[in-house]
Formats: sequence, structure tokens, C-alpha cells
Amino acid sequence: MDTVTGLRLYIRVVETGSFSKASVGMGITQPTATKHVAALEQRLGARLLHRSSRGVTPTELGAAYYDKCKAIAQQLDEADNLALLMQAQLGGTLRISTSVAFGRRVLTPLVMDFMRRHPALQVELSFEDRYVNLVEQGIDCAVRMGRLADSQLGARYLGTNPWVLVAAPAYLAAHGRPRKPADLAQHAALIYSTVQGDERWHFSGVAGRAASGAKPAVQAAQAVQAVQAVQAVQAVQSVPVRGPLRSNSLSALLAAARAGLGVAVLPHYVAHDSISAGAVVVLLERWSLPVQEVHAVFPSPKLLPSKVRSWCDFLAPRFAECWWSV
Repeated sequence: MDTVTGLRLYIRVVETGSFSKASVGMGITQPTATKHVAALEQRLGARLLHRSSRGVTPTELGAAYYDKCKAIAQQLDEADNLALLMQAQLGGTLRISTSVAFGRRVLTPLVMDFMRRHPALQVELSFEDRYVNLVEQGIDCAVRMGRLADSQLGARYLGTNPWVLVAAPAYLAAHGRPRKPADLAQHAALIYSTVQGDERWHFSGVAGRAASGAKPAVQAAQAVQAVQAVQAVQAVQSVPVRGPLRSNSLSALLAAARAGLGVAVLPHYVAHDSISAGAVVVLLERWSLPVQEVHAVFPSPKLLPSKVRSWCDFLAPRFAECWWSV
């Protein structure tokens, strides 16, 4: 039996005046309770209880020992209650890390909403495009884009971050509109160096392939199987690009695209307002660019603090379909 449980057992014995009643309350047998108190007296080298047929009463030392044990038990209860209270109110400090553009455009409004719901909580929100070691930096939760590397970190999947190809109407009027990915080799590309460092843009699309050249003997069978005759095949193209601007700033690339300096591949959440305003238009809509996974990442998958769990629970429904347009 551990020290704290033994302390509580001794308190119960003194207060009930009975080993049997104390053992029932502690969920142990009477012999176990008796042996534990006897071992406690042996360790202290003094008798704590007078035993008789009518029950047990504390000795003078036993009474003083009871008072000390009672005070310790009360302090332990207060500590437990404080922990529960802080968990329920989400007190303390929540340290959050994310990338610069995503943090400013998407996460900051969400953090403020979360803080309004939990006024006792303090938040430290840091923006870094470089990799941050959560343990070394004391970060409680990071929101990260892209596939996660294998590690001992805990993580929760939130959703996906789609990318779009855009250009300003003035640029398209001057240089024409690309109709297929290969056409981009003839256009001025605005390159995001953090992700597209190899200066290649990757597209995928669905192309229809129908059966043809049927002989009369099989025409009837093909008519019956017309739906199955059209097969969707995945077409993937990797296009080398070049252009006047490379930058690790998504805001700079968006500004350059709006100014008509070229075509840019941007996260949808970065380009959404400009698309809605008509400052840029989406190109090659039948083709898809790679999407990034969005994860909440925390130092350990075990014993997750309630403030981190609540933050993740708050985020998850907000990264549903088309979250970037909200």
C-alpha cells in the first residue's frame, strides 16, 4: 500500500474506531487494514492505537499523528481540487505555434474565439515558418501543414489545405490563358520557394477513356456495358516552370499575382479573398494541385492536458470542407 493510501486508511480507522469499518470504506479486507497499521507502528517504533473488544482508540501519540495526517490529507484534497478546477476552466497558459501566413490569416481569429470561450486561459501564439522543436521550445500544440514525419509526437488530423493556380485578368489578357499544365512552361511563374523549391508544379486530373473500334459481333455487349466501358484514369503531369519572382512569402506572391506579374500557386485560404474580389482568377480548374494535410501536433500522445484537448476539439469542426472560404 502506498504512503498516501496508508495515511487515509489510518485516518479512517481513527474516525470510525474500527478496522472493519475502515477497510470497507477503503475497499480492502480487515486483515489487510490491521496488518498495514501494525507495520506503520513498527516503522514508527510506537503504538498508535489502543485495541479492545469495543474497538480502537488513538494513543496520545496516535492522536497527534492523526492530526498531522488529517492536515496532509486536506492539503492533498485541495491540490486535487485545484487541478480539477484548472482543467475545467482551462486556466494557465496555452502555447501555440504555427506558420506565418496561416497563423495570421486563419489561426489568429480562431485563437481569439477560443479565448473568449475560456477567459481564464492565457495564450502564447508564435509564428515560425521554420521547424520548431515542441519539447525544447515548450510548445503545447503546433498546427502544421503537410505530411508528418514519424516521431514520438502526438497528432490529430484536422483536414486538408488545397492549393490553386491563379493569375490576374490583366496578365491573362496580355499573355493568354493556359489550357493545360504543359502550357505553363511558356508563362511567367511566381514561385513559392518554401514548398516549390524544385521549380516544378505537379498536377493531377481525370481523363475519360472510352472503348472504340467495336466490331458488329460485340456491339450489343458493349451497349449493355456502356457505363463500364468508360474508365476514369488518373493523369499526372509535372511541369517545369520559371519566372521573375521566387519568395518564401505567400503574401508577396499574392501581391505579385494581383499586380499581373505572372501565375502563382497559392493555398486557397491565401487566394480566396482576391478570387472573390476578381483580382485574380483560378486557372486549370479541371486539374488538381497537391493538397497538404493539416494536423494539430503536441509533445506526447499520452496524458494530453485538457487545455490542449479542448483546443483540438475546438479546431476539428472548423476545418471541414471549404473552411478557407468561411
